[in-house]
Amino acid sequence: MPTLSEAASKTLVAAHGIPVPDERIVPDAPAAVNAATGIGFPVVLKLNGDAIAHKTERGLVRLNVGDAAAVKQAATELLAAATEADGPVSILVAPMLHGNRELIAGLHHDPQFGPTVMLGVGGILAEAIADVAFRLVPLTATDAEDLVDDLETQSLLGEFRGEPAVDRAALVQVITGLARLAEDRPDVLSVDLNPLIVVDGRPIAVDALVEVAS
Repeated sequence: MPTLSEAASKTLVAAHGIPVPDERIVPDAPAAVNAATGIGFPVVLKLNGDAIAHKTERGLVRLNVGDAAAVKQAATELLAAATEADGPVSILVAPMLHGNRELIAGLHHDPQFGPTVMLGVGGILAEAIADVAFRLVPLTATDAEDLVDDLETQSLLGEFRGEPAVDRAALVQVITGLARLAEDRPDVLSVDLNPLIVVDGRPIAVDALVEVAS
């Protein structure tokens, strides 16, 4: 199934109330330097395109890029790594966000029940804990609160390693936003927000992938 680019995916989820980083989409290395200077170092650079679904596996992500020279080199390398199958590409420049906790959220279509919203623990703990909860669409804010409560590792949502507790209202906003998206866009087959990095207590979707019907 076709996918939207990361930039287009984030535009779609942001329109439904899901927080995303303040990012720039640029065509070349000099523009990437200008964007990074405006955002502030360090930054993240990614190759962006509709046909690019698995950037990390292909080495199409650069993290913690600390100055203009490094941005220019990283952007040049990313553009050179594009293949004909990738189609039109650009460079996504984003702030380097840090948080000790990562969550995952998404929208998926169950063959029997239809669209479902998912929330779970992400990052390095995901495979060890396998803590994921689901709710059917449509859902209310109360349903979303219950979904958050369904996670077994509630301690990760409280104060953690000197960071404030996760803003549950912001998590509810993510969940209800995914549900609204499912109702607004029946052509959307899946949404993956992985990871949602918790920054100062608020979840931010630093990566997004939307799959649409042909």
